[in-house]
Amino acid sequence: MKKAIKEYIFITIGIFLVAVGIYYFLVPSNLAAGGVSGLAIVINQFFPALPVGLLMLGMNIILFIIAFIVIGSNFGAKTIYSSLGLSGMIWLLEKLYPISQPVVDDLLLQLLFGILISGIGMGIVFNQNASTGGTDIIAKIINKFFHIDIGKSLLLSDFLITLAAGLTFGPKIGMYALLGVVINGFVIDNVIQGLNVCKQVTIISSKSEDIKKYIIEELGRGVTIYDGRGAFTGEKKEVLMTIISRKEFIKLREFIKELDKRAFISVSNVHEVLGEGFTELE
Repeated sequence: MKKAIKEYIFITIGIFLVAVGIYYFLVPSNLAAGGVSGLAIVINQFFPALPVGLLMLGMNIILFIIAFIVIGSNFGAKTIYSSLGLSGMIWLLEKLYPISQPVVDDLLLQLLFGILISGIGMGIVFNQNASTGGTDIIAKIINKFFHIDIGKSLLLSDFLITLAAGLTFGPKIGMYALLGVVINGFVIDNVIQGLNVCKQVTIISSKSEDIKKYIIEELGRGVTIYDGRGAFTGEKKEVLMTIISRKEFIKLREFIKELDKRAFISVSNVHEVLGEGFTELE
């Protein structure tokens, strides 16, 4: 229960950031950078009486109904919550804190900040094994009927939406929207990697027993031991390997500094760790 509550809290934070990025930066400048939000921006241009949030909510409900009929019920509760929650949150922002013009006059700044804020939010949502629906569903429907890979289907659906933006708002807006789709992918990937990054630490030291004890008892982490031999001296030594968080690495580094200044430490970033003590295998 605690894990589920934590996941939904993070998803709520994520969709709030996505809603802010879309409503306050992309919508006022007509930057339809893919997704259901982009399609809603295009439709809103022809039907101004229909708010973007309401259009997104309606389209997501329709897409979920079509998906259940065509694809089956393989969409989790978290995806349904985040998808409909995002639409509802944008609708609330339109009602409670409406905006009538862009935050700044610079179209590129509007695009960059909109994509950055919404991309961070999407990264947080994806990191909780959920998605904001929309083009994910469209991509699966395209895959079902035309047998195009999911990745290519996603790119195709986003490209068609940015093409619609170009035809509706002009080629300049269309090109900016397409640029936004590309940047958005990079932002999401880097946010997910940044949230999951750990340190894989390899240690060779004459004080290996003390270091093992510190890692196990003080940091609460496991250690793998390899038998090693120096090529130059031929001396046999234990090689310790552990995976720890960034904060734990700082503590370990300071401990080794005080204990053995001649220790050899090799550190590399690990972007995802599954198993006991880290992300559970589900």
